[in-house]
Amino acid sequence: MKIFTAAQIHELDKYTIEKEPISSIDLMERAAQTLTRAIMETWPSTTPVVVFSGPGNNGGDGLAVARLLAERDYAVSVYLFNISGHLSPECAANRKRLQDCRKLRELIEVTQEFDPPRLEEGMLVVDALFGSGLNKPLAGGFASLVKYINSSPSQVVSIDVPSGLMTEDNTYNVRANIIRADVTLTIQQQKLSFLFAENQQFVGKLRVLDIRLSQEGIDKLEAQYTIVEENDVRSRLLVRSPFAHKGQMGSALLVAGSYCMAGAAVLAAKACLRAGAGKVTVNTPRRNVNILQSTVPEAIVQTGTEETLFAEAVDTEDYDALGIGPGLGQSEQTAIALISQLRRAQCPLVVDADALNILANHRAWMQQLPKNIILTPHPKELDRLEGHSADTYERISKARNLAERLQGIVLVKGRYTAICQADGHVLFNPTGNAGMATAGSGDVLTGILTALLARGYKPEDACIVGVYLHGLAGDLAAHDLGEESLMAGDIINYLPRAFKRLRE
Repeated sequence: MKIFTAAQIHELDKYTIEKEPISSIDLMERAAQTLTRAIMETWPSTTPVVVFSGPGNNGGDGLAVARLLAERDYAVSVYLFNISGHLSPECAANRKRLQDCRKLRELIEVTQEFDPPRLEEGMLVVDALFGSGLNKPLAGGFASLVKYINSSPSQVVSIDVPSGLMTEDNTYNVRANIIRADVTLTIQQQKLSFLFAENQQFVGKLRVLDIRLSQEGIDKLEAQYTIVEENDVRSRLLVRSPFAHKGQMGSALLVAGSYCMAGAAVLAAKACLRAGAGKVTVNTPRRNVNILQSTVPEAIVQTGTEETLFAEAVDTEDYDALGIGPGLGQSEQTAIALISQLRRAQCPLVVDADALNILANHRAWMQQLPKNIILTPHPKELDRLEGHSADTYERISKARNLAERLQGIVLVKGRYTAICQADGHVLFNPTGNAGMATAGSGDVLTGILTALLARGYKPEDACIVGVYLHGLAGDLAAHDLGEESLMAGDIINYLPRAFKRLRE
């Protein structure tokens, strides 16, 4: 699913109007009918409705929704803000239609002073002040109105975008001046800012409403951001030959675990095996050998010279993929061994956890990383690598730049894990849940990605399939076990079901 910018959304509207063809006012009416149905599904006709409309097309949507609700016996009061004395043509046309609606309770056009209505519990506020075209923070009277609405006990439904929220970059926005909607009814496509955790407080429950904008136009528009869909993942799955043997299913090497951190190595190894690697070797300190041998008997355990830490790079000639970092520790001896390992690796690489923290402490080493490398930081690890970010948009922008510089892939882990590719394209993964916010989840992902690379997946495909599977297994586990009780090991246990669902 493509995610369009505000400018592209406007372009898509124009394309639909020209190519369907349909008039702009009729397209707005179609959108209003869809919006009205969605409101009626949640709030009965006994709910008093107050609509706040701005002077643009978002306001026009609000006026049309007000008329359609009034015609269905809702008690509707409308406040149209026309401070500048200029309405968009569609907004003006819907004002005229609303004036002719006999069932409307009241229409107040605000041109100067504004005496706000009393907003009480049990009322519904329809926010149609500003839509996707907003490009600067709200100020003055509109900021005061937003604060008044937010302080009221009424429920709020926002049309397309909560007023004050920008569709992409809110780094310098004034968050006190953004509507906090209970429900957002967005039109046709997800907006980029809806995918960011800090904006959830404004969006509330999200519904994406199809108003039948031109599919041809959607297909033609190039999008910098997309949301992965299940069919995208299915089409990338490799087929396992009925004559396959373990030598054809990939040999994976995991460099993981320091003393007292053997669990990270165990989780990564189990996930690597469950993700289909033919053979998994774990390089871990000597004191972890008994733990690995007893908990993951299917894995080969390899040790270096040290009892408690990774201190010597491994020859990777016989391996098809290397995952490094889970539970590794950050001693200087380990750091030197890490950069040596990354320099001499002859196979695809996944770098996670302490390996990322070591790189953050030795920034000059970043220039020595091989192309097509996969980095899997969570937000704090990325901040250590690239500097603090004020919000998710800035953080994703930095991850994109890092992927382009390295000519690799940077996965920024989270609710919508961002797969930042070397060409600047970013894919957001839709699977996963809050129950996966538990220690070890990242180690499991490292194991999955390493297995897929070993099996012959291209780095891009390994990331798309691996992150989706990881989240899907977590969703299946949460469905059966609940989010509160979910552990990283449960994600591994549900990987077989995740694979089966995609295969079916």
